[in-house]
Amino acid sequence: MNVYELSSIKTLFAEALAEKPGSYVVEEIFSRFPSLIELMNVTEQELTAIKGIGKVKARQIIAALQLARKLNAPIRNNPYVIRSPKDAADILIPEMRYLQQEHGVCLFLNTKNMLINNTPVTIAIGSLNSAIIHPRELFRMACKLSASSLIFAHNHPSGDTTPSPEDIQLSVRLKECGELMGIDVLDSIIVAGDSYCSLKERGLV
Repeated sequence: MNVYELSSIKTLFAEALAEKPGSYVVEEIFSRFPSLIELMNVTEQELTAIKGIGKVKARQIIAALQLARKLNAPIRNNPYVIRSPKDAADILIPEMRYLQQEHGVCLFLNTKNMLINNTPVTIAIGSLNSAIIHPRELFRMACKLSASSLIFAHNHPSGDTTPSPEDIQLSVRLKECGELMGIDVLDSIIVAGDSYCSLKERGLV
């Protein structure tokens, strides 16, 4: 967490909780959850364990964190056109950088590569290092949205964007399923923190 982020979030907390930035409650929160990932994934139970924080205040804190996450997302024109892996990553990273479980998500596009949904659609949520992705769930949603193409993505909570053999195998399988259904799987992207890996750019799909 850099100095700017720390200062901004402390100020947001102080305003949401009607506390001074240097108050015991604010400082104790940042002492117990020093990293941005820990803070963004804090639970109501963890917060109420801190002296001076009840259920109401804990929910205010979680709401403030959700607001901070939304404010951190880039403003996009509507409709948003995906022209490159970076365009997709610009959407995916703000949504996935703080996740501590592996999530499988999709960006669904129309015939002009315009994003159909404003945000990534979650297909599956797994454990700390794995998510069970069923192609049928992904393509069922694609059909429901009348998508012409899609970009599949998942995060690596470990912080390493290197694709595993399983990542490559799944991406190839999704590509093959898409060809059978007439829905183009444009890319498979791995997000880890503020970094990403495009399997298409690496020639793996």
